Amino acid sequence: MKTRLIAALTLSSLALSGCGMFGEDGTFRNRGKDYLEAEELPPLVVPEGLDSSGLGQLYPIPPISQTTVLHEGDDVPRPLALSAESLEEVVKIQNLGDERWILTNRSPSEVWPRLRNLLNSNGIHTARADASQGVLDTVWLEFQGDDEYHHRYRLTVQPGVQLNSTEIKVLHDRMTAGGDDHDSWPETSLDDKREQEMAQILAEALAGDLSSGTVSLLAQAIGGTEKVEIVTPEVADPYLMMKLDMNRAWASVGYSLQRGGFTTIDQDRSAGVFYVHYSAEEEEKPGFFRRLLGRGDKILEVGYQVVLIRVDDGVQVRIVDADRTGLQRAEAIRLLQGVRANLS
Repeated sequence: MKTRLIAALTLSSLALSGCGMFGEDGTFRNRGKDYLEAEELPPLVVPEGLDSSGLGQLYPIPPISQTTVLHEGDDVPRPLALSAESLEEVVKIQNLGDERWILTNRSPSEVWPRLRNLLNSNGIHTARADASQGVLDTVWLEFQGDDEYHHRYRLTVQPGVQLNSTEIKVLHDRMTAGGDDHDSWPETSLDDKREQEMAQILAEALAGDLSSGTVSLLAQAIGGTEKVEIVTPEVADPYLMMKLDMNRAWASVGYSLQRGGFTTIDQDRSAGVFYVHYSAEEEEKPGFFRRLLGRGDKILEVGYQVVLIRVDDGVQVRIVDADRTGLQRAEAIRLLQGVRANLS
């Protein structure tokens, strides 16, 4: 009984003195706005002659890849629909001609640490790791049953053509067992079967590592800049810039046009032109009964030409109307975003 009485008196005293314990001047004052009074400190300077390689930004801000700009008075394009594939990770091997790569719909900053962890956990040591170039070189490996050669691999991690995706390319090199080491790498794999086997192993390992959420803050720009971006010049029509060769760009755009509301009517590969229709919903302002009967939207079929133009650093993709005249800026950006969202 005495214990209960003491506890009650203590709680009462805390309640009566609460204004003195809490608040701006109390013992337990609210510190939620302290950051407003924080001051920026000058960067740390390492004296001349000492190593400064360990310094760097703790939380670097990645560059903004989307630089689409509208002019004053332009309508803001509608946001793109969320792709179902973006909600779950997909890992697959893609082929185009003699090229082969692993594709996953996760960013390079997430794939890079997972790839390094997969190599280390399987006893494959790294001889070189360059995040800025997105390059991982393995040490020389010896395979059971192969006494003739030693093997090594170069894994190149780059931003993919799809939004927030990553492409991993595998390059195989070999030397005669007991031979002299060399620094140079071949242009293409010396053993295509070895390359294919490694690509399959890595793809299956990444697919089985879907629970990993590790992101490398030090590798926000792995593999260089984006391969695809929408360019909006001030005095010219917007276009899609693809830093790819024409064969890859043509195949990727053709794949996209099959998915994003476009219907391909015809195509001219030599001229680099797709003739398409685009299904657009024209929104009206229906009354109650029109909304109730589901007659509020009208489907319009509009004809366009998607033109691919080879330039020095890749391929430009432009969209014009059926008469090869330019489009309104907002309309061109909206259509280009539709193509960009479904590239492969």
